[in-house]
Amino acid sequence: MYLPALALVLFFIVYPFFNGLKISFTDWDGFSQTFDWVGFSQYKRMFTDPNTWLVVKNTLIYGLCSTLFQNIFGLLYALLLNQQIRFRNFTRIIVYLPVIISPFIMGYIWYFFFAFQGGALNDLLKFLGFHQVNALGNPHANIWIIVLVNTYQFVGVAMIIYLAGLQSISKEYYEASQIDGATLFQQFKNITFPLLAPSITINIVLNIIGGLKLFDVIVSLTGGGPGYASQSMSTYMYTLYFDQQDAGYAATQGVLMAVIILLLSLVALVILRRKEVEA
Repeated sequence: MYLPALALVLFFIVYPFFNGLKISFTDWDGFSQTFDWVGFSQYKRMFTDPNTWLVVKNTLIYGLCSTLFQNIFGLLYALLLNQQIRFRNFTRIIVYLPVIISPFIMGYIWYFFFAFQGGALNDLLKFLGFHQVNALGNPHANIWIIVLVNTYQFVGVAMIIYLAGLQSISKEYYEASQIDGATLFQQFKNITFPLLAPSITINIVLNIIGGLKLFDVIVSLTGGGPGYASQSMSTYMYTLYFDQQDAGYAATQGVLMAVIILLLSLVALVILRRKEVEA
C-alpha cells in the first residue's frame, strides 16, 4: 500500500539528494561525460568564498523576514476577515489571488513598477517633480523589495491557514470571557493566540522553507544583481551551474542550503511544538 509513495520519495527526493552529495566531491562541469574526484576541496573553496556568506545572509533575510511579515499580515487579515463585514468573501479572494500567479510572472509585474527606465514608480516621481530612483539597482533596497513582493504574493496562504484556525475556536470561550468582563486584547492574548498555536506552527515552518528556497522572484526582479548583491543560494547555484559550468561547486552550495533549511525548519518545529503543548 505504501510502496508507490515510498518509491516516489526515493526517486524524486532521496536519490537526487545523494546524487548531488556525490557530485559535490567532484569537479564536474555539468555537461561532460567524465569528471575527477576532488575530495573536500569544493567544501574548502566554499568556506573561503566571500560570495558564499553574502548569499547565505541574503537567503536568511529572504526566509526569515518573509516569514515574519507573512505571519503578521496574514494574521491581521484573518482577524479582520473573520468578522461579519461587507465584501468579506470578495476581500478574501483579492488577498489570496496573487498566490495563483506564477512567482516568475509576479516578479516581472513588480519589475515594471520599480524599473528605472519606464517604471511606474519613476514616472510618478517624475510627474510630481522628484528625482528618479534606481531601486532595483540599489543593493540596500532591492533585497527588501524582493521580501516585499514575496510577502505580498504569499500572505494569502498564511491568511487562509489562520482563518481555518480561527473558525475552529469555539465561540463559547469568547462568550464566557465576555461574561467575566475580558477586553478584546485579553480575549486575543488568552484565547485566540494560544488556540492558534498549531496554525502558527504550520505557517512559520512552511514560510521558512519557502522563503529560504526563493528563486523565481529574484531572477525576474534583479537577476541577482547588481553583481551578486541580491543573489540567494538558489540563484547562486543556478549561476554556478549554467553560467560558469561549475556543477561540482554548485552541488556543494546545494548541500549547504539543504543543511541550513533542515536545521532552521527542525529548530522552528521543535520550539513551536513545545509552545503548543504549553498553550
